[in-house]
Amino acid sequence: MSEDLQSLLEKINREGVEKARAEADKIIADAKAKAADIVKTANAEAAKSKADAEKAAADYAARAAETVRQAERDTILKIESSVTALLEKVLKADVDAALADEKTAAALVAEAIKDLVGSVEVAAAPKLAAALKAQLASKGNVTVVMDDTLGTGFSVKTDGGRVEHAFTGDVIADELAKRLRPDLAKLLK
Repeated sequence: MSEDLQSLLEKINREGVEKARAEADKIIADAKAKAADIVKTANAEAAKSKADAEKAAADYAARAAETVRQAERDTILKIESSVTALLEKVLKADVDAALADEKTAAALVAEAIKDLVGSVEVAAAPKLAAALKAQLASKGNVTVVMDDTLGTGFSVKTDGGRVEHAFTGDVIADELAKRLRPDLAKLLK
């Protein structure tokens, strides 16, 4: 009987151990499956995060490149504007200096009125008007008047004052600057 009891105890013990082992194997298998799922999910999230980070970096690089292009364009425009303003200032000073010379101004007036018929009125600043009166005295159809508002240069009126052409420092410098701007823009690019 003790042998039967011994064998029964061994059998119970063996079955308990096997059952415990089977239970442990099942728990280990479940844990491994859960761990594999966690690793798979973590890898997927890591790949998504990496892809998002690469896209964000590429977008940032594109925005940075566009910002640099815009800054370059803005800088060129500012330089062009500054150089144009400087050119216009120098041009105006040179034109004013040329128009202040009585001989040059008289030659310009003569050229401006050479093909005009009928009465012509030339208006100029007082100092220039006096010199023009003396130089244009031989022309019977030309009247020279003083105009304190002109500064440098002169204006020519025909048709009883209905048609007027201004040849002042500002007008001439502006016209020259308009003609030079396209060439200046090409040089700056």
